[in-house]
Amino acid sequence: MVSRRGLGGAFSNLFTANLASSLGDGIARTAAPLLAARLTHDPVLIAGVAALALLPWLLFAIPSGILIDRIDRRRALALANTVRTVLAVALAVLAGTGTLTIWWLYLVIFVYGTFETLYDGAIRAVVPSIVGRADLARANSRIEAGELVVQNLLSGPFTSALFAISVLIPLGTNALVFAVAVVLAFLLPKAASGRQFAATRDEPTVAWYRQFVDGFRFIVANRMLRTLWFFSTFVGICVSAATASFVLYLLGPLGLPEALYGVFLLTGAAGGVLGAALASRLGSWLGAGLAMAIATLLDALALLFAGVVPVLWAVGLGFFVSTFAVTVWNILVMSLRQSIIPGRLLGRVHGTWRTLLWGSMPVGSIIGGLIGRVDLALPFTIGGAASALAAVVFFRFLMSLPNPENVDNGDRIEPAPTEGLLLD
Repeated sequence: MVSRRGLGGAFSNLFTANLASSLGDGIARTAAPLLAARLTHDPVLIAGVAALALLPWLLFAIPSGILIDRIDRRRALALANTVRTVLAVALAVLAGTGTLTIWWLYLVIFVYGTFETLYDGAIRAVVPSIVGRADLARANSRIEAGELVVQNLLSGPFTSALFAISVLIPLGTNALVFAVAVVLAFLLPKAASGRQFAATRDEPTVAWYRQFVDGFRFIVANRMLRTLWFFSTFVGICVSAATASFVLYLLGPLGLPEALYGVFLLTGAAGGVLGAALASRLGSWLGAGLAMAIATLLDALALLFAGVVPVLWAVGLGFFVSTFAVTVWNILVMSLRQSIIPGRLLGRVHGTWRTLLWGSMPVGSIIGGLIGRVDLALPFTIGGAASALAAVVFFRFLMSLPNPENVDNGDRIEPAPTEGLLLD
């Protein structure tokens, strides 16, 4: 075993706060498609759940990014989880009184997604405020692994099993864990606020409505980021099209019982945890660029396999490999972006990035839902093939991407040195 320097107390506090919020996310993401499947069997309406969950990224990611760069980022985390606590209570009341409809579910999912843009942007902006560039991949790996464990290994089976007994149990638990996350956000150290960058920026003197294009300008001025942005968006559309009707594919032609839906998701969780454990090491051994190129191609081929071989074991294997590859990609690309973007712009650039990337995914979801009306395996086949083609065309570009520690974003305020030794 190798002795490694720890990531510090500030990161430990952030990690714990994110675990609580991730548990709430996991319950919500498992319950939403199951609720939808009880309310309708139309693949397009089911795909609408995935579309509305991502649509707020098109509309609100940039405003959320502006807010994140202007206020204490701990307050942003607390505000997002306060609203999600209220939404969880409202959904439980609607379900408990028998008044829940697909349209009410759509509304709750949309508002939930709106405040997820605020939470996600804030948590991603906090990490490079308290962790050095050389440790970004390791820190993001631990955050990603923690999210996967609680969202899928814990909350997925928990939600599915209790869903068959009463929907009120997982929904009530959802409200409770988000409330806990609110408290934990206020216990984060001052370094998490992002105010250490305040001396190097003049944003407080600039009207907020003039900051909408700051992130866009930064991305398009950097050729590497610009190309990566458009590539990621195309692949994201392909993946969202492939998986839009996933719940119907499993419960319908593949014959998976509803009570085992969360158990099946464990295959993806296992792949994700493995990806999180290996992402930092793969980036070091192969170089971040080559590791990202291989991960993208592997994800595409796994989706294609799940469509071409429509049996439960094959889809489970494809889900495992796809989630492994996506997790490696997410960790390495996030670490690279965090190293390139100056601390004062993290919220706006992240919001702009997600506006195109996640904002376009509802288009993929609707396309996937329409294709699913023909055959529920077909979205995986078409989405996987299109993504594989893009991965091959851009393979050389991805190989050329640098490691985060080799990037200088101009920031002269470094996070406090980490302390302690941990055995990894």
